[in-house]
Amino acid sequence: MDAEKLAKLKIAGSNQFTYNTRRRRLVWVILVVAVLGIGGGILAGSGLLSPAVTVRTAAAGLVYPSQVFTDFNASGYVVAQRKAAVASKGTGRLVYLGVQEGSRVKVGEVLARLDSDDLKAEKAQVAAQLNVARAELERADTELATSDRNYKRFSDLWARRAVSQLDYENARDRYFKAKAAVDSARANIRALEASLRHSEVLIEYTVIRAPFDGVVLTKDADVGEVVAPFGSATNAKAAVVTMADMASLMVEADVAESFLSRVKLDQPCEIQIDAVPNTRFPGKVNMIVPTADRTRGTVMVKVSFDTLDPRVLPEMSAKVAFLSRPLSESENRPVLGIHRDALVSRSEGQSGIFRVVDGRAEWVPVKDPQFMGDYLLPGPPIKSGDRIVLKPPASLELGARVEIPE
Repeated sequence: MDAEKLAKLKIAGSNQFTYNTRRRRLVWVILVVAVLGIGGGILAGSGLLSPAVTVRTAAAGLVYPSQVFTDFNASGYVVAQRKAAVASKGTGRLVYLGVQEGSRVKVGEVLARLDSDDLKAEKAQVAAQLNVARAELERADTELATSDRNYKRFSDLWARRAVSQLDYENARDRYFKAKAAVDSARANIRALEASLRHSEVLIEYTVIRAPFDGVVLTKDADVGEVVAPFGSATNAKAAVVTMADMASLMVEADVAESFLSRVKLDQPCEIQIDAVPNTRFPGKVNMIVPTADRTRGTVMVKVSFDTLDPRVLPEMSAKVAFLSRPLSESENRPVLGIHRDALVSRSEGQSGIFRVVDGRAEWVPVKDPQFMGDYLLPGPPIKSGDRIVLKPPASLELGARVEIPE
């Protein structure tokens, strides 16, 4: 190595090290400030640094045209107008039950049977006695025929004084006794026939039949239990099944007395069943019950269905909208709507609504707004369930963060 070059090498002084360190620190400070500036610009541009705007929202949903023509609403329940707790007029042990809950039955169909062995034995006894009585009648008829011939013969002989008066009177008495015996035998037969019919009726009482076409709602007794009329016996069941005529379903709605003047017979109505929320059923006022409930200040109004639906069951809760006019076929279908308070106009003259997406306000323009009563029909791209801002404040802008109070 060149000795002359080695001699020129020397250790740097402390001033040189201080200068380099300051320069590095300055570079880092400049880099940090630049990063913070860029990040702040990004955050400011995204709106994260601006405060959230508190807004009130509502979900876009299906709106029925009937809501525009509704005078008032009332609540009530679906009730079968033809309903029966089917029981037996006789008392006995249940030996057969041929239905269960939900079974559809026709009028006269056998639902259940009670034990009737004792009644059948009694019927057989009466039938045997009737056969004996009929045999007695045949014997009495034979006796009457014989005594009639003898009476006529002795009458001819007595007219010619060919027999004694005693023989004539004996023949006459025998005839009338035979005639009375025939009448008695016939009366006995009629009595026994009535007893036989009574036995048959008692046996028929043990056969429980459907009083009308309907559906079994509840099963109130099981095989082996004792069934008695009115439940008079201890631990006895009064009814075997409870059934209803599903064609007689109506909504019994409680209408406040102050609204009763708006109700009239055959007034169009729209029925909403809580268990079938997405379907509205057309109906009409069938009856205004002529009495009021003084404790609640209401009058019962019975509303019939125009078309019955198998999903509608007795005792379901329902709401009835009393309409000012009948609905056309097109008005029976719901449309997507939101309250008209959601529509705003900006300075550019453009109308639209704000939709909340991921916590931010998204502007959706609405050209040629269409209304149905108090509802705006926004159309696409709004979908059912979208959260829409109601009465948007003037400070709300596109992309602004929004806060929805609970």
